Amino acid sequence: MEDWVAALQRGQPEAAWDLFLGRYRRLVFAAIRHYAQDYDDVMDVFARVCEALREDNLRRLRSYLEQPTHRARFSTWLVTVVRHLTIDWFRSQEGRRRVSAVGERLPPLQRRIFEHVFLHRRSHVETYELIRSAETPGLSFADYLVELRATYRAVTDGRRGLLLRELGAGPPSPAEEAEAPATWHSAEQRELLEQALPTLSPQDRLAVELYVQDELPAATVAKIIGLPNPKAVYNRVYRALADLRARLEQAGVRREDL
Repeated sequence: MEDWVAALQRGQPEAAWDLFLGRYRRLVFAAIRHYAQDYDDVMDVFARVCEALREDNLRRLRSYLEQPTHRARFSTWLVTVVRHLTIDWFRSQEGRRRVSAVGERLPPLQRRIFEHVFLHRRSHVETYELIRSAETPGLSFADYLVELRATYRAVTDGRRGLLLRELGAGPPSPAEEAEAPATWHSAEQRELLEQALPTLSPQDRLAVELYVQDELPAATVAKIIGLPNPKAVYNRVYRALADLRARLEQAGVRREDL
């Protein structure tokens, strides 16, 4: 049994903390430096980690010790806790200010992608919809994916890049690239959509009409039909369109026509 554990079990949290810190200080610093380069960042994060581990008479440390079985060694568990605390610190206002400086060197479109995805934690699709509806209406989803991948390449190099990879959702997956947001631009496609809309429920039909046909921003559609957020609009519309495509395919309409 480690000496800090024995002290904690004797009801001596202050002594346990001093012994714990003496034993694991270097490991904690190493875990923080995995993400932070700047000396001030490292020391600020270290102070936050110590504060969090000391809360409620070392509650986090006691929670590990009180587990009937341990799926990981204590050192592995500790590194994971420090990692989460480090990421949380960089998501705080002070950390966001430092991280946001990374985006200042990017071209305008990539800077906006960086702000939405890495700072505001929005999904890739939601980011595309916000940029297309508010700033660049002619931006295609394919062109957006090119800029999105370029943004990830630009900001995830080096040690600071390790942190930014944690803050972002990850580069676009093959599934994302194949599932572009709904667009029905041609007259033939819109006619097919008009024919199929009556098969939807009233709320699904309204969502599709507002988002796809009227091209309103998802946030506006959410307010109109009483959904909690834009993501709920995407989910409802894409499910409805998938259902429409399946029904049209059963009627002999080819998938490439949709």
